[in-house]
Amino acid sequence: MRVSREQAALNRQNVIDVASRLFREHGFDGIGLKDLMKSAGLTQGAFYKQFTSKEDLVAQASQRALEGSTERWTEAAEENPDDPLDAAIEFYLSEGHQEEKMGGCPIVALGADAARQSPDVKASFESGVKAHLEVLGRMISATTAAEREEKSIAILSMMVGALTLARIVNDPKMAQSFLDAAAQKVREIA
Repeated sequence: MRVSREQAALNRQNVIDVASRLFREHGFDGIGLKDLMKSAGLTQGAFYKQFTSKEDLVAQASQRALEGSTERWTEAAEENPDDPLDAAIEFYLSEGHQEEKMGGCPIVALGADAARQSPDVKASFESGVKAHLEVLGRMISATTAAEREEKSIAILSMMVGALTLARIVNDPKMAQSFLDAAAQKVREIA
């Protein structure tokens, strides 16, 4: 049975959305196309009508996940215009975000996997990291563009590192210590 172009476009977007969540939960190699397409409510055969390869889907799903993450940073800043960085710190370095695997930070969830992927996948991540840095740059105080860039890089690195460490340890107190220490240092830097 043929589907309309509109339905095909909707199906494609649904697969990208589902993949962006499942890749964050399982890693790029942790879920096969059959299971991914089943989760999207489609057959594996439908995949090849929508994407040239799994790598193509990985790049697009990564881009989608990173765009969503950047939107969350922006929304947090908009909710607290008097102290947008504190709002970002509160959501990003929280226990809730630490536990949010499918919808959480794709840099944390997939960064190590992305480092071993194709230039297209890396380009999606690079673009997403740059967008995060731009959002952070608008949140911090700095006297020059170079200082703003340096602070943004340090802050993003610290926050991503802290969330990564918090996710990989079993001890909840240690996990919280990583988040709290990073939050304190980020506030000092900004």
